[in-house]
Amino acid sequence: MYSEKVMDHFQNPRNMGEIEDASGIGTVGNAKCGDIMRIFLDIDGNGIIREAKFKTFGCGAAVATSSMATELVKGKTVEEALQVTNRAVMEALDGLPPVKVHCSLLAEEAIHAALWDYAQKNGIVIKGLEKPKADIHEGEEEEAW
Repeated sequence: MYSEKVMDHFQNPRNMGEIEDASGIGTVGNAKCGDIMRIFLDIDGNGIIREAKFKTFGCGAAVATSSMATELVKGKTVEEALQVTNRAVMEALDGLPPVKVHCSLLAEEAIHAALWDYAQKNGIVIKGLEKPKADIHEGEEEEAW
């Protein structure tokens, strides 16, 4: 059901924890499944992500996608990190079962939320970055009607 990489990142998560005085912190959740993901970024004066950490409450796939997402953004510029999509996270993990794709969406949104927080704290605009949703299913209720 899960790839070896998903199992490895779940059983041996990379970058778990917090960054004190983080440059940006992004917290997102999924009310339908109960997963909550928080990503912490330490960004230097040149806009390079020096450190990325996470804290996740959720299933194994949520932990694995958080772990992989932090690995994918470390060492990247803010602009490059913005390009890390849920598809990139899934591909790096050799795929996810369809019922767990939402976990990769959480990872993408948590990165965006942390970048948004960084931009707000520093009074800058990151081209292409939109204000993130706190819940990845925000707005779905209206669409259903």
